[in-house]
Amino acid sequence: MSVKFLKSIFISASLLAFVATSGLCQEKVDPQVYVASNIPDSLKDNANSVVRFYEEDVTVKGPGKVTIRVHQVVTILNEKGDGDAIFVLSYNKKFDSYSSVEMRVYDPAGNVIKKYHKSDMYDGAASDGFSLVLDDRFLGLKHTVPSYPETIETEYEEDRTSAMNLDEWRIQHDQQAVQYGVFKLSVDSNAGFKFRCKNIVLKPASTIDGETYHYTWQVQNLKAIKLEEGAETWRVLPRIDFNVKDFIFYGFAGDFSSWKSYGKWLWGLHSSVNSLTPERAAEIKNMTDTIKTDRGKAKFLYNYLQQNMRYVSIQLGIGGLQPFPAMFVDQKKYGDCKALSNYMCAMLKAVNINSYCAVINAEANKEPADPSFAFDSFNHEILCIPFKGDTTWLECTSTTQPFGKLGSFTENRNALLITEDGGKLVRTPRSTMQDNQFNSQAHITLDADGGAKAQIKILSTGVYRNEYIGFATLKADEQKEAFMRRLNIKQPISLDVKPMTDLNGIKEVDLDLEYDKFCDIAAADKQFYRPHVFDLVGFTIPVEEHRKSDYYFESPIEKTCVTTIELPAGFDIETLPTNQSLKFSYGDYDVKYAYDAAKNQVVSTAKFDITNHVIPAAKYTELQEFLDAVAKAQNKKLVIKRKA
Repeated sequence: MSVKFLKSIFISASLLAFVATSGLCQEKVDPQVYVASNIPDSLKDNANSVVRFYEEDVTVKGPGKVTIRVHQVVTILNEKGDGDAIFVLSYNKKFDSYSSVEMRVYDPAGNVIKKYHKSDMYDGAASDGFSLVLDDRFLGLKHTVPSYPETIETEYEEDRTSAMNLDEWRIQHDQQAVQYGVFKLSVDSNAGFKFRCKNIVLKPASTIDGETYHYTWQVQNLKAIKLEEGAETWRVLPRIDFNVKDFIFYGFAGDFSSWKSYGKWLWGLHSSVNSLTPERAAEIKNMTDTIKTDRGKAKFLYNYLQQNMRYVSIQLGIGGLQPFPAMFVDQKKYGDCKALSNYMCAMLKAVNINSYCAVINAEANKEPADPSFAFDSFNHEILCIPFKGDTTWLECTSTTQPFGKLGSFTENRNALLITEDGGKLVRTPRSTMQDNQFNSQAHITLDADGGAKAQIKILSTGVYRNEYIGFATLKADEQKEAFMRRLNIKQPISLDVKPMTDLNGIKEVDLDLEYDKFCDIAAADKQFYRPHVFDLVGFTIPVEEHRKSDYYFESPIEKTCVTTIELPAGFDIETLPTNQSLKFSYGDYDVKYAYDAAKNQVVSTAKFDITNHVIPAAKYTELQEFLDAVAKAQNKKLVIKRKA
């Protein structure tokens, strides 16, 4: 569901983990760098690999014209570091060329044991995991590491004639130490060069040679960083982003001096393909003539889009950033995120409703755009309708998302509105726990031998609804396995998933289960049970005494369950679990139990919520202790006994 960045391709993160670049760099490498035993012990802690030497030299020759030379030596310490033995270079035949490509492999003593060249690399069509067609390609090589440690040296030079950003220096990756790294950049003094450091304070050395500025950033002996549970990479790992004012991307000249100027460039790509024919516009208008309000018309057209168009990603040329024409989508009935957003915008224009496409960095908890640093890291496009006093956002690629709801994929971050006046950074809405509800009922009928039959009904919205929409596409056996794993359901002898319904943004799930042994322990005339058929809260987190990073949930959440347990004839209550009320700075858990002697039933009501999806590092221990206490509360036993 993402905009295709033609400046870089998506291969997996493990493939791209510290891919090296270019040969012809100036610094000489000390031969001792190739000897594994010379790695300082302090750099081995939490490290799967150690970058022994890294040099990247970037020369900006003009708008869109860049030469990159990189030389890397990395020692792989264990199998988790094998991603550093994968060499991947993305390119476009029209705008990229590579030379001096080489990989050399060294044994622990620093002896060369294998060499690879460009001719040994696989040349294939790139894949981003969701697009039907791309015109980007990649050169790839995977070296199999027979034993550890092993050292990999990579070099190459790249010449680009199409570039938007100057990209970034990802100084180190998760569980990777850096012994020495240097990044050099040469750029014209009038190019409007700028840079931004993330998660590191690093000032460059600089010199001037005529009209050219030369910058050098250097790091040494950076210990490995192990990402903590629930942390986000962009909040932790060090990197530097680079950019210049003027660019040429796929032959289109643009200005990146500000978000406004970049948005103006994107407007040029959108405005020329944003209209329907007069005849089709009249048909769209007639479809909505009986609807009185603009909001009602927009909702009708959004439902029309969802019912008649499908998401297909085709990324060719500048089309990776420019939508298909609205009439193309209207006739072909498909498009990618920007094409569908642009088409929705065109339909709204036909009924005199103003709207704007907006680019955004999508996926839960992704890094938001920085208002103070214009840099294109967007991967998706949505639509904004600025109704008076009620701005509405639409996810145009989804056939199931309710009107006006974005969800965790794009909520609570900066989107760049593409307007005739230029780009405008606007914050997308943030969901509350009431938007992400899991409301459930369970009815359990126990038998005298410890078996049981159970029925579960779940009404879900937001993130839970989206998850169960995904489950609905699975085969029957896969569905059962997914529900058992997700809800932590005890293994039944049978599990029947009823056909799921979806109405007004609420997904209903109904499960029937049967157990030949539901009780945990049977002793003499007593039976011991966990008083529920699934865990309302199915996870804990590890103890971390010196937490440094914030902990991220996907979204705020609210979960409830009312469980009714029918006791078998001839049994009554021996021990009823105690009521509990557990509090946390950003959530709570409450459970209450009641026994109805007349009906011989136990009824429990449980509620769990997280009010803020980002938990500050200082509150991590409180969260960990809270979740442990919830787990213990859920494990309290209901004890029944035979009547005398």
